Amino acid sequence: MRFRIYKRKVVILTLVVVICGLAFWSSGRQKKNISLQFSKEFPKEFEAVKRSSSLSSSSSGSLNNHIQVQATPAVSRAPVLPPVIQVNGTHLENAKDKAKMNKPEVDNTTLVYRGIVFQLNFDQTIRNEEKYKSRQKDDLVVVVQVHNRPDYLKLLVDSLRKARGVENILLIFSHDYWSPEINKVVASVDFCQVLQIFFPFSIQLYPQEFPGNDPRDCPRDIPKKDALKLGCINADYPDSFGHYREAKFSQTKHHWWWKLHFVWDRVRALKDHQGLVLLIEEDHYLSPDFIHLLKLMKSLKREQCTDCDILSLGSYSHIGYSSKANKVEVKAWKSTEHNMGMALSRETYQKLIQCTDTFCTYDDYNWDWSLQHLTVACLPTYWKVMVSEAPRIFHAGDCGMHHKKASCMPVSQKTKIENILQSSGNQLFPKNLLITKRLPANGAGGVAPHVKNGGWGDIRDHELCKSYVRLQ
Repeated sequence: MRFRIYKRKVVILTLVVVICGLAFWSSGRQKKNISLQFSKEFPKEFEAVKRSSSLSSSSSGSLNNHIQVQATPAVSRAPVLPPVIQVNGTHLENAKDKAKMNKPEVDNTTLVYRGIVFQLNFDQTIRNEEKYKSRQKDDLVVVVQVHNRPDYLKLLVDSLRKARGVENILLIFSHDYWSPEINKVVASVDFCQVLQIFFPFSIQLYPQEFPGNDPRDCPRDIPKKDALKLGCINADYPDSFGHYREAKFSQTKHHWWWKLHFVWDRVRALKDHQGLVLLIEEDHYLSPDFIHLLKLMKSLKREQCTDCDILSLGSYSHIGYSSKANKVEVKAWKSTEHNMGMALSRETYQKLIQCTDTFCTYDDYNWDWSLQHLTVACLPTYWKVMVSEAPRIFHAGDCGMHHKKASCMPVSQKTKIENILQSSGNQLFPKNLLITKRLPANGAGGVAPHVKNGGWGDIRDHELCKSYVRLQ
C-alpha cells in the first residue's frame, strides 16, 4: 500500500515537472520569436541594442537589463507616486481584497520594445534617401499619426502613391503601436523618403504602469470619497465630471503633442526646415493634387493672407468640385471643421508650443478641442485658417475611437471617395486660387469650446505632457 502511494506521488510530481518545463519552453520560444521579428524588420537597431548589451553584460547581466537602463535616461517621466494598493475591480470591497498584492513586474518583452523604440528614435534612419536625392530641405513634410488600423493605413498609402510630386516629400509615420503588419505597410512605401518615429510612452510600452493601465489606479466610475478611502494612486484627481483617467483615451492627446514637438525640434533632418508640415492620420485619404494645392495656398498666404496661421486641405463636408476646386475661404479655426489636413509653419508651431501648460492642463482628452481652447485662452490672437472649399482630404475611417460600428469597411469608403475624385478629375490641379470669403479685419474673434469633454484631470497626465518640451 505504501509503495502504491509513493509510486502515485512520483507520477504526479513527474507530470508537474513536465508541465512546468513545457510552459518555460513555450515562453522562451515566444520571446525568441519576438526577437526574430525585430531583427528582421529593424536589423540595424536590433544589432545596436544587442552589441551594447554584451558590452555591459558584466554589470547588467542580460539584454533586458541593459535595455531598461538604456531607455530610461532617454526620457523624462512624470513622477509616479509610491505603491499603495492594487485595484482591479469597480467595487470598493473587491479592490480592498487585493490591497496587499504587489505591483506586477515589467516583463522582458516589454523591455525589448522600449529598447528598440529608443534606438529607432535616436537613429532616425531615413529610408529611400539615396533614391530621392532631389528633395529640397524646405519641401513639404507629411506626418501621419498611426495607431493600429493597417487596413486604413494601406488606403492612405495608396492615395499618397497617386499624388503628383510625392517624390519630393518627407513622409513621417509617428506610431504608438508596434506591429509587423503596420511595419509591412510602411515598408511598401517606395515613392518618397520615409522616416518612422515611435511615441515612447505608449500603453504598449507601459502596459501595467502609468501612462498605461496601472492596476493601482482608481476605477473610472468610483466616487471620489470612496477612492480616497481606497487609497488608489490618483484618488485626488478625477476629471470635471468625477471620472478617473482611462489610458486608451489619454494616449491620443499625449501622442499628438509629443509628435508635434519631436518633429519640429528633435528630427535632425528638419533642424532648419522652413517649409510646411502637414498633419494627417492613418484613416485619411488624399487627392492626387493635394501637394499642388498646398503650394498654391502657401503662395496665396504670402501674398494676400499673411496673418493666416493654418492651411487646411478641407472640412468634413464633401462639397462638389464644380466651380469650387479653385476657391478657398479664410475663417476662424474650428476644431470640428478644420482638424483634418492641417498644414502649419515653424512660426505657428513656435507660438503653439508657448502654450504647453495651457494645452497640457485643459481637461479634455481630445487634442483638437484642447487646441480650440488655446485659440481663446493662450495664443496671441485667435487662429485664422485658409481652407479649400472643395476638399483634398477625406476621412475614410468609419470606425475608431469616436465611431463604434460593429464592423469597419475601408474598401467601401475607398470606393466612395474615389468616385468623388474621378467624377471631378477635370477640376483638379487648378492654375490659381481665389479667396471667396474672408473674415473682416476686426473679425468675430476666436471660438471657445462649447463644453469640456473631460478625461484629462489626472495630474500625472499634465506633468508628462508638459515634460515633452524638455526631452532631449
